[in-house]
Amino acid sequence: MSLVVVETLFDRIAGEIARGRLESAGIDAVLFDGGIASIIGSGLSGVRLMVDAGNEAAARALLADLEGDEAA
Repeated sequence: MSLVVVETLFDRIAGEIARGRLESAGIDAVLFDGGIASIIGSGLSGVRLMVDAGNEAAARALLADLEGDEAA
């Protein structure tokens, strides 16, 4: 399994929400760097939302659709 970054978020809670949305769509996702972000602040380091490389396109499309829905 090869993981790729689909988004870097500068708010850990937003990262957890995005991860949950991907998982509810059947795409396994993990957050990396959450530990360091809790120490120095996620606004400085960000958290990486990662998925298996085989799910990258679907995850990016879902996240783009979600961002479009929030802007409306």
